[in-house]
Amino acid sequence: MRGGLVITGGILAGNLLGFFRSAVIAYLLGTHAAADGQAVALGPIDTLNSVLINTMVFAFVPLLSAKHGGERAQLFRRAARLFTWVFCSLSAAIIVFAPRLVHLLGPGLDPSVYGATVTLLRIASLSTLAAGAAALHSALLYTERRFAPSAFNQAVINAFVIAGVLLLWKPLGIYSLAIGYTFGAFVQLGIVTVFARRSWKRLAAIELPPAPGEDHTTAELLSKPGSFLVYAGLLSLNIIVTRAYATQAGPGMAAALDYCMRCVNVLTAYLISPASNSLLPEIARLRGAGRTPQAFRLINRVLSLTAIAAVASCAIGIAIRQPVIAILFQRGSFTAESTQMVSAVFLGFAPSLIGLSLLEIAARSLFALDRPWLPLTAAAVPLLVNLVISAALHTTAPQMIGVGASAGFLTGFAVLWAMVLSRRARWLRELQPAT
Repeated sequence: MRGGLVITGGILAGNLLGFFRSAVIAYLLGTHAAADGQAVALGPIDTLNSVLINTMVFAFVPLLSAKHGGERAQLFRRAARLFTWVFCSLSAAIIVFAPRLVHLLGPGLDPSVYGATVTLLRIASLSTLAAGAAALHSALLYTERRFAPSAFNQAVINAFVIAGVLLLWKPLGIYSLAIGYTFGAFVQLGIVTVFARRSWKRLAAIELPPAPGEDHTTAELLSKPGSFLVYAGLLSLNIIVTRAYATQAGPGMAAALDYCMRCVNVLTAYLISPASNSLLPEIARLRGAGRTPQAFRLINRVLSLTAIAAVASCAIGIAIRQPVIAILFQRGSFTAESTQMVSAVFLGFAPSLIGLSLLEIAARSLFALDRPWLPLTAAAVPLLVNLVISAALHTTAPQMIGVGASAGFLTGFAVLWAMVLSRRARWLRELQPAT
């Protein structure tokens, strides 16, 4: 209960500061070409960091939990050394290939902001090293039910983005956004490192008899996050493709999509995180006890409640989108015309809330049931549907920009659940204990 309250508080703080961050960007940049540039640079990095954080926590909490004392400390140290090189290489690759990446991420970007976007991407890419390393430290803390140092990750980053803009906007302009973002990521790394180091030193001092079972090789440590990384990466590509498509719809469209995503992400965070955090341990427990029928009934119940909440939230959001967007963002460079643009984009993108929430909860439940191949297969569906719809539309109408993403997530969930239903009877027979 206490851990859940801490995580909920972190989500709330992150979202509140996230809205303030978006409001500051809206005030300074509105929906002009420069706003597209920062969306193309910071948006994918934000997505990449989120994928890395979820992947490392998802993969290493079970591994670390299975170890005790000095063995856990040793495993953490090996993983930290290994993945620090991985994250450094990833950041370096982004810096080197930034010009080509900007062409891919923003094919319709205004040429006047191309150079600034490349620089923004290079500065922000350094945050990937910090985010990945912080996630591994968070995994160690989660095994000891210490949630507070990691729960406010997004809040810390948003706070430093705001501080960076307030302090550095005059001398550095738009680059203050990336500097604040990267500095905030390293501050968060420092916070979790301090707490994780205390845990690591305490665990290293505990001498226990070696637990039965093999030691994890380097290849195993690298492959462990693989399935969830592929799954999360494919889902993220659906949004990245939508943003790239938006840059071809005219100046300000990519920025408008990012403002819409800020609103939708708040709702998805509250629909997905509390449900999955409470659902996954219970599913794993039921599966271990051979009570898989109860596990499926629990999944069905949670999905039904999530569907009702998601549909209601989507309908209410569409109905009141224009006045809410005006209240949140309409000031400074964000004009009434910007409000109309963002409201139009929100109309097509809002239904993604329904499909993404249902797909995420169903997929994470299947990971908990040790059935990863179905989520991996379904994760490719949203991207493929989005590409087909985006290629077929041939329109730059704002309300159509998010249609591909929304249809993709809804189709992905439908395909995943159809596969589950076709296999559920066989799974129940396989997972029941022998009598």
